[in-house]
Amino acid sequence: MADPSDIDEEFIEWDTIADCGQDVDEVEVIDVEIEEINDGHHMAQIHTQFKHQFEALYAVSMTIIEAIALVTQRAEPIPYHTSILSGEGWILELLNGHPEWICTELGIHKHVFKMLVDKLQCHQFNHSKHVTLQEQLGIFLYTVVTGLSIRHIGEHFQQSNSTISK
Repeated sequence: MADPSDIDEEFIEWDTIADCGQDVDEVEVIDVEIEEINDGHHMAQIHTQFKHQFEALYAVSMTIIEAIALVTQRAEPIPYHTSILSGEGWILELLNGHPEWICTELGIHKHVFKMLVDKLQCHQFNHSKHVTLQEQLGIFLYTVVTGLSIRHIGEHFQQSNSTISK
């Protein structure tokens, strides 16, 4: 790109459309004279104005970046699942509680729940790394009975959304 100070022409013709609601036939051609383009003093003023604008934009950008960094920065992660009762604990409470409670929450009686766990084990289903087979079955049944979202089921069983969706 050529340096503006290298331009030798006394003026540059620019086509400008003055649209102010007029028809396209009424386009005006305006000759814009640029006589001071080679004037060193004028170029220094333009350079100084540009430099100040750039410095201001840079300062604002850096302030925004620092603010975002401060907002997103945390010394320690905050635990999300902090309930005293885990999903496994809730399943055990259902199994050891009132006989109708498990039916209300999971839609089946205690003896059917135990039979399903046994059948799943016979078909090579086992505990996962972090979730027992009983809790897995409980998650499935509770989801079917309540129709809640993965996020709500995860909160109830104190598990991540990815664990619930498996």
